[in-house]
Amino acid sequence: MSLDLSTTVIAVTGGRGFLGSYVCRQLASAGAPAANIRALGTNDYDLRDKSQVAALYRELEPDVVIHLAAVVGGIGANRENPGRYFYENLVMGAELIEEGRRYGRLQKLVGIGTICAYPKFTPVPFHEDELWNGYPEETNAPYGLAKKMMLAQIQAYRQQYDFPGVFLLPVNLYGPGDNFNPNSSHVIPALIRKLDEAIDAGLDEVTLWGDGSPTREFVHARDAARGIVLATERYTDVDPVNIGAGMEISIADLAAQLAEIMGYQGRVVWDSSKPNGQPRRMLDVTRAQERFGFRAVISFEEGLAETVAWWRDNKARIAAGEAAS
Repeated sequence: MSLDLSTTVIAVTGGRGFLGSYVCRQLASAGAPAANIRALGTNDYDLRDKSQVAALYRELEPDVVIHLAAVVGGIGANRENPGRYFYENLVMGAELIEEGRRYGRLQKLVGIGTICAYPKFTPVPFHEDELWNGYPEETNAPYGLAKKMMLAQIQAYRQQYDFPGVFLLPVNLYGPGDNFNPNSSHVIPALIRKLDEAIDAGLDEVTLWGDGSPTREFVHARDAARGIVLATERYTDVDPVNIGAGMEISIADLAAQLAEIMGYQGRVVWDSSKPNGQPRRMLDVTRAQERFGFRAVISFEEGLAETVAWWRDNKARIAAGEAAS
């Protein structure tokens, strides 16, 4: 039975962040009244604090929680903060689920995991049944494992308490509004900023991490938000579900495609002393289509062009904010 979003109070942790903003807009488009959408930011409740998580449930009285909040970054940020990324992500998920169980009135908790939870050498395309068949890629394993513990907890709580949790695994996200901070951004915004700064400075070469051989799959945040909202409405099973586009591109080809879109004609140099991360990433997206009718529709070229345009329209504001901080 589908949830009636028009009468459902929905708390979205991380609701003011990159993906959260898209999810809240998609909820509104799907019929949720603005007054029923609780978009939570980092200053609303400390999700690491059990008493504050209990207060969230007590004060907001949600029917549904969509847990998007995460402490996250690219390979460099993961290497610098493995303990923090493990602890904070683990505790946020654990407290939201436990206090949701104690709350007793929750109709659904939608836990958002990560592609980093998959084993390092998962056969491509990644099928959900492979999730436990090995250790994650080392540079982001603490983060991936912490998020994957939500799945273990949801399944354990489903078995013992009939807890109404579901778990989704989005692939790498991108799109307008992404994080372009060079210290914590993921690969697409990092490449866009680096190439654009090279254009502005008239540089004839840029140096990028790794050797360019790893492959990645990307899904536009607008598509991912639509998948999350469809699962919120329609999905009730305990099995984890991939949210992706079912495509694969090497980092070298991605850099070349962005250079063409942006008009950069210089040379790309690869620093192979830097880590590549997981060798390949591409999801099997069959389950999402079969279980709740989700399929990504935004073409990669269209999404990249849209993201480049957003960066160029907003880079002065972003740079001013960085300077002020």
